Amino acid sequence: MIVRFKRLPHNPDLPLPARASEGAVGYDVRSADEAVDLAPGEIRLVSTGLTLELPPGVECQVRPRSGLAARHGITLPNSPATIDPDYRGELKVIMQNLGRETFRIERGERIAQLVFQRFETPAVEEVHALSTTERGQGGFGSTGAD
Repeated sequence: MIVRFKRLPHNPDLPLPARASEGAVGYDVRSADEAVDLAPGEIRLVSTGLTLELPPGVECQVRPRSGLAARHGITLPNSPATIDPDYRGELKVIMQNLGRETFRIERGERIAQLVFQRFETPAVEEVHALSTTERGQGGFGSTGAD
């Protein structure tokens, strides 16, 4: 599988998304914005300066970085975000500060991780009845508290 990235003019130099270790699933992506101060509770779009072309049948999930979440309360409120294979706009990351202090995002800082996943597009069909199961309509903790 090949995912193509194109640099935008405001990102002539930052590394392309890359895995931090051989066993890593996510590809770290970086901020292309000049320093951004994210106040407590604030939500902001942060630019990566990249567009991408995904293969047919592959989505890109944008997920938070655990270190930013654990140390500073920085998360992605729509996580995991989905980038569809027909999208050609700039990859931007919706970031939120759940911490108690303003967090500065420096240009070039790793802000999120990208996970690539194949997907299915099933046909949708309306029916008058669904098959039954032992669980039935039980949800929201109905299978036990363990």
